[in-house]
Amino acid sequence: MPSRVPLFTPVLIVGCIIIMISFAVRASFGVFQIPIAEEFQWPRAEFSLAIAIQNLAWGIGQPIFGAVAEKIGDRKAIIIGAIIYAAGLVLSAGATTPFEMQAYEWLVGFGIAGTGFGVVLAVVGRASAAEHRSMSLAIVTAAGSAGQIIGAPTAEALLGWMSWQMVFVVFAGVVLALILTLPLMKAPQMASQDELEESLGAILVKAFKDPSYTLIFLGFFSCGYQLAFITAHFPAFVTEMCGPIMPGGLLHGLGITTTSALGAVSIALIGAANICGTLLAGWAGKRYSKKYLLAGIYLARTVVAGAFILLPITPLSVIVFSIVMGSLWLATVPLTSGLVAHIYGLRYMGTLYGIVFFSHQLGGFMGVWLGGRMYDVYGDYTLVWWIGVAVGAFSAIVHLPIREKPLVAAAA
Repeated sequence: MPSRVPLFTPVLIVGCIIIMISFAVRASFGVFQIPIAEEFQWPRAEFSLAIAIQNLAWGIGQPIFGAVAEKIGDRKAIIIGAIIYAAGLVLSAGATTPFEMQAYEWLVGFGIAGTGFGVVLAVVGRASAAEHRSMSLAIVTAAGSAGQIIGAPTAEALLGWMSWQMVFVVFAGVVLALILTLPLMKAPQMASQDELEESLGAILVKAFKDPSYTLIFLGFFSCGYQLAFITAHFPAFVTEMCGPIMPGGLLHGLGITTTSALGAVSIALIGAANICGTLLAGWAGKRYSKKYLLAGIYLARTVVAGAFILLPITPLSVIVFSIVMGSLWLATVPLTSGLVAHIYGLRYMGTLYGIVFFSHQLGGFMGVWLGGRMYDVYGDYTLVWWIGVAVGAFSAIVHLPIREKPLVAAAA
């Protein structure tokens, strides 16, 4: 009998809101690179390290919050995450030394973990009917892109009215407001009897012994590297490396008169394009092999990034790159999380995906930190960009041998 569960449920809608706000704030941090460096005269690597630590803390916290959600409930885990997130932002607003900023970003990163993909995708996955699951995960992921659309431009606009410290405080209040949406987020434990009876330790042993899980873990590294590097450094990269915006042109007519404004808009364009790309990935994930789709996405990213850095950096090339890369941006998330759920089941999806996501955030740490470090050493981002091209090609290759079958069936 076909399922009567609708695609759009209160759980899906609330999940989209939480991810959108959480990612709007996170995606705005690249806009603060230059204002903070100019106020305190810090080397670019100092704030880059703070953002890198944020990504690492997010990765460490993701499996922890996944396990907490499975133990005490999804909503309680999200409340804890939102409080930690807001506290980290408020404390960051008072930071005056690189060490303080870097220390407080541990809190911000853990807060993102509690309000991010690991917890929210797991609860949405359980609340979705099997025929809707791939698309539901894609819709929530696309909501993260919607947050990216509004995050960087909102931060840029607020910086015109208030200090960066006050922007952080405003963002903290918005994150806390997420708690008001949680009464509608109530998901059933949609898992088989075997999954309910199997302990977390048992499924972790199975996953760690499975070569496919290792390949998924390794493959997600480049996604984090590329996304975090671009989110943290692309606005500054465009500001400093892009050719001028000519008066009388379309961009100038739209009010985008500086490369700084173009840098913020480029992050929004990536988010806008990713909504379509992620939804398409969700649609395709239901019909085609997820591992081959992932390999194709990583290959396409490699080609696009290589072409962009080889060609002259102009306002047009920035816009084209943002749109094309955006269509590939978070398309990996519903496919990777769906692959984990398909192979290892729904019961401990939050923890298992959280561990895989740790690889993503290790890549994010390296991308952000290397970006700042290489900039201070060489004065540009060229070398760290080419490293991103290389790890993208690596991910395209390692997805090919994955055994895309449920683990129980494979063992039988």
